[in-house]
Amino acid sequence: MVVSGLDRASDLSKAVSGQDVVIHAAARAHVAKESVPNALEEYRKVNVEGTLNLGRVAIKAGVKRFIFISSIGVNGSLNSKPFTESDAPAPTDLYAKSKLEAEVALWDLTRDSNMELVVIRPPLVYGPNAPGNFGSLMRWIENGVPLPLGAVKNKRSLVSVDNLVDLVATCVEHPAAGNELFLAGDGEDLSTTELLQQVAKGMGKSAYLVPVPASILILVATALGRKTMAQRLLGSLQVDISKARNVLGWQPPLSLEEGFKRCVSGQ
Repeated sequence: MVVSGLDRASDLSKAVSGQDVVIHAAARAHVAKESVPNALEEYRKVNVEGTLNLGRVAIKAGVKRFIFISSIGVNGSLNSKPFTESDAPAPTDLYAKSKLEAEVALWDLTRDSNMELVVIRPPLVYGPNAPGNFGSLMRWIENGVPLPLGAVKNKRSLVSVDNLVDLVATCVEHPAAGNELFLAGDGEDLSTTELLQQVAKGMGKSAYLVPVPASILILVATALGRKTMAQRLLGSLQVDISKARNVLGWQPPLSLEEGFKRCVSGQ
């Protein structure tokens, strides 16, 4: 069933009626400029208020488990050691702040209910027709565009859409998943340079990567007003998925290499 939005309780009631589990992945991901007035409120309308609306409807309908797809941005945007579930939240952008507010509101909402809550925080999710910066990188590699990213020594965690779906499916049925928070990931980290090489390999192409020091790239990006984007490309963001492995016995079914093959082949 398709609903017109998360603000229509009547439509949502029909959608969740008779369901044991609700998986909530809908979100407002982009506001034109975060500096514009009321940008946070635009995120909140969907990511907080809409999420709470769905949660209330689900409780009323007798749903047993509510799985909320949040974001690793709740933990932060950069790190020097892998994030874990026990780290204090430190969101740096408005989208991540709205996702944290939604998490907190859902825990409060479900605390005295019979509905279990599961929160999953994925890092960058990649797959066929990926949007955003990842999609742009794929197009540049496919078109043979030289990129000044041949000397980046950061470490980034990603998760293929297939591995994320597998973790969600595990959380649907596993009895130990109820009322828990899990970080998602492929279980293998790589630098931006290695990421581009893997994408090119999956395409059967060569990546034309110029070895420009990351410090110079940051300076240039800052001068052009693109510091945040540069930090995401050049900085490190790792996640520790030990909890999902230990509590759920979960292992990412696809390796990074296989995930990239599926991503570029469109399968």
